Amino acid sequence: MDLAYTIKRSAKRRKLTITVERDRSVVVHAPEGMSEDKIREVVESKRQWIYVKKGHSQKYHALPHPPGKELVSGESALYLGRQYRIEVVKSGVSEVRFAQRFFIPAIQGEKRGEALREWFIGKAKEKIVPRVRIHARALGVDISAIKIVDNRFRWGSCTLNDNVNLNWRLIKAPMFVIDYVIVHELAHLIEANHTPRFWNIVRAQAPTMEKAKAWLKENGQLLEQEI
Repeated sequence: MDLAYTIKRSAKRRKLTITVERDRSVVVHAPEGMSEDKIREVVESKRQWIYVKKGHSQKYHALPHPPGKELVSGESALYLGRQYRIEVVKSGVSEVRFAQRFFIPAIQGEKRGEALREWFIGKAKEKIVPRVRIHARALGVDISAIKIVDNRFRWGSCTLNDNVNLNWRLIKAPMFVIDYVIVHELAHLIEANHTPRFWNIVRAQAPTMEKAKAWLKENGQLLEQEI
């Protein structure tokens, strides 16, 4: 059976790596000059590992048709783990405002979604970035930069330069989930792999780890929806 995968090349990359995203898609990160035959050979050698990863309990099949929410009055949007009512306002509001509900200016079509997305990104920078610094100090790790990024199928990542990248969609999750994702990424600066030591570090700094993992498993797809 053919194994579908997407190849992403980079001139900076020195070796090939394979990731299985939460939607079960397979992404091969390859050096710029590596041939497709060589890539295919490596993927084939990892076929069993890939199938095991695709069957992991925290992976899911993407919804063929996402729920049909629209940014209209009476609908709701998720923020810090709770759903809040949306009100579309025809006058007096030029940008998204939040006061136990979302007040969204009555701009047309997709621009409402863009406005709410920018609001979420702003809140992610305001509330998530300071949490990263707090946990980094507690764990005794040094970080170069903290970035809020748009990465649909990954909640967070650490780079070789000790940069921490976090998905803006996390701002929709409860704070104990945000803390878990932050600590998970920072712990990789101490222990690169998911060893027992790694999980002990995460559990000590984020004692609600199991609760957070369960929340993400159940609600991860909700975070990835536009609203």
